[in-house]
Order: sequence, then structure tokens, then C-alpha cells
Amino acid sequence: MVAVTCAFDYYRKYREREVRAIELEKLLAQAKLQALRMQLNPHFLFNSLHSISALMHKNVDAADRMISRLGELLRAALDNTETQEVSLGQELQFLRGYLELEQIRFGSRLEVEIRAGPEALEARVPNLILQPLVENAIRHGIEPHARPGRIRLLARRQADELTLEVHDNGGGLGSQAPADGVGLSNTRARLRSLYGEAHVFELCNPPEGGLLVRLTIPFRSDSKGHEDSNIDRR
Repeated sequence: MVAVTCAFDYYRKYREREVRAIELEKLLAQAKLQALRMQLNPHFLFNSLHSISALMHKNVDAADRMISRLGELLRAALDNTETQEVSLGQELQFLRGYLELEQIRFGSRLEVEIRAGPEALEARVPNLILQPLVENAIRHGIEPHARPGRIRLLARRQADELTLEVHDNGGGLGSQAPADGVGLSNTRARLRSLYGEAHVFELCNPPEGGLLVRLTIPFRSDSKGHEDSNIDRR
């Protein structure tokens, strides 16, 4: 009886230490994700202010509209500071606000097409996962060229996975900046922390030209759901 009691007590203490270790690991992971998430706000703000500064000397009214829109976007971003995942519908809503800001600057030079089915819109995705990818496409695939730029975003569910693709008509890999900037490196780190090996993140030159960024993560549905159209053209 003494041996059994001692063994049970030892096992109970072992389990308690194991649970505390798991909780500590979870807290550390959350702290890391939070730090990565907070890194995006100043990066996004700096790039947006740089765009406004460049436009200020060409079109003051447009720059003023950009400042107003930027304020709305920052308010939305700060309201979700503690949120690591949102529905794809919410993510696209923020992205459209960002695209409105960029289209003030580029005008008819920037065309964007978003395709996402109703089922995909309910999927949970990392908060602010698309904005850095689209920003990268604009800065390195669209901005350096005089020709009209096109960005196509596709979201689809395949069995238990959600695939997101951002495709631009720029020069593709080799002509763009290295794929280790703040936006892309931050995206890689957040995906590793959230999904471990259960994700795919790749950049490639598709046959039709430009650069394609493809992200595949586990499909988890948002029970609230969101209303949206299947096709959104800008």
C-alpha cells in the first residue's frame, strides 16, 4: 500500500509538472505570436506614410484621402491587436480597405480581382496574413513597372485544407526584392508558430508569368459565418 501510494503521488506530481510545462510553452508561443503580430503595425504604417509622402507632391487631395483611409485602417488593426485568427471574410474586409488606399495612389494602373467562395470565407486565417503578401506584390511586382498592374487573389477549400494564392503580373522571382523582407519573413514565422509542419508557404514563377505566392493551412470553420460575394473585381 505504501509503495502504491508513493507511486501514485509521484505520478500525480509528474503530471502536474507536465501540465505546467505545457502551459508555459503555450504562453511562450502566444507571446511570440503577439510580438510577430505587433511587428506588422509599424511596418504597415511606415510603408503607408512613405506612399502618402510621395503622393503629397503630386496630388494633395489624393494624399489627404489616403491619410483619412489610413486612420480607419489603423483603428481596425489596433482593435484586433489581441486576435491571432479571424475569418477570411474579416481578413478580406481589411484587405479591401488597404487596396482602396493603394488605388488612390495608383489609380487605373492597379487592377485587383478577388475570388473566394462562401465556404472559404468562413475559414479561420491568421490575422493580417494577406495584407503583407499583397503589399509585397504591389511594391515589387507592380510599382517598378509603367504598365498596368494586376493582382489576383484566390481562396478555395480543398477537403480539410484552405489554399490562398496571390498572383501578380510583375517580373517574378529573380527580378523582385529578396523574399526575406519584413512582411514575408514575419508571415513565415507566424505560420510556423500557428501550424507547425501542417502548412505550405511557397513562392514560384507560374507559366503565365509574374509571381505566385501560395499558402495552404488547415481548414477550420468560423461558426459565425460571413456574407460576401463570390467574385469581387476592382
